[in-house]
Amino acid sequence: MTVTAMDNPVLEAIRTHTSSENPSAFLALNSGNDVFTLPGADGVVVYRRTGRFAVQFGGPFAAPDAYDPLLEAFRRHVRDEGRTLVGIQLQRADAEHYARRGFTVNQVGASWAVGLQDFTLRGTRFMQLRNKISRARRNGLVVQEVPADDWQDAIAAIDRAWLGSKGGAQQLEFLVGQIGGPAQAHRRLFTGTIDGSPVAYISYSPVYGGRAGWMHDLSRRVPDGSPGLMEAINATAVEVFRSEGVEWLHFGFTPFTGLDAGHEIDGHSPAFQWLMHALWAEGAALYPAQTQLSYKQKWAPDVVIPEYVAFDGPQASLASFAHVFRACKAF
Repeated sequence: MTVTAMDNPVLEAIRTHTSSENPSAFLALNSGNDVFTLPGADGVVVYRRTGRFAVQFGGPFAAPDAYDPLLEAFRRHVRDEGRTLVGIQLQRADAEHYARRGFTVNQVGASWAVGLQDFTLRGTRFMQLRNKISRARRNGLVVQEVPADDWQDAIAAIDRAWLGSKGGAQQLEFLVGQIGGPAQAHRRLFTGTIDGSPVAYISYSPVYGGRAGWMHDLSRRVPDGSPGLMEAINATAVEVFRSEGVEWLHFGFTPFTGLDAGHEIDGHSPAFQWLMHALWAEGAALYPAQTQLSYKQKWAPDVVIPEYVAFDGPQASLASFAHVFRACKAF
């Protein structure tokens, strides 16, 4: 069943209220999220409860005149439940709103985007990328866009193999996309097979706003497969998107990357800023940020978009930050 904006107020909100320019806004539609609304206010707040904390995804997706009233109403709601509010993946416009209302706001990472209008893989800077793509194709990789419903069993098998190669890690949630469910009609799925066997896939989510396009979202591959699987699938998707006139391909949020003192908000926590830099350098056990960034930089992103975390109070809270990862089921 196709989900329409009339059916789903969250879809209506992320399509309509794009002033924050959040490239990951479609993740608000993930199953398992809670939604807060305020009578008479045009917008929604999306969050998850975890222990004594409420982890908000992005800022309110709201009309300008409803943004602050909705945020303050949600803040009171969280406090009335005896929880502590922490916001993650805020954009710069969100971050400034939150800082003005007494939150401690710090850059926590960045997302990355490539302009597709003039994009080409020609040239020396893409030589290694082209070689990996060519190798995958020589090994028999066939890439196609497919309906997710037809690929449920294959996706499950790839996921099991991929998670097994990570020591039995859990499937991440919340800040990572999904496949299936009512919102699937709005996503796109590109898959790779070799000799008819499924070996990899990439799911793309729509991006709304001034840099509208698609976001390279959930992706998996079988371990020990051919080099270049993901690169070849993404290259095929890029050509399809370009043929359709799509202007932007987003690569989504990676914590601890793109850190820059110039991105910080007045009143930020210097100690938390130091922690983010330390986790970039030494935090691979918590999140493989350097590996993730290496893949994104292969495509020579044109835009780095800083993203923020907001703590409700005069200082950063490590407990609040840890519960962001708990909401994602990272541990």
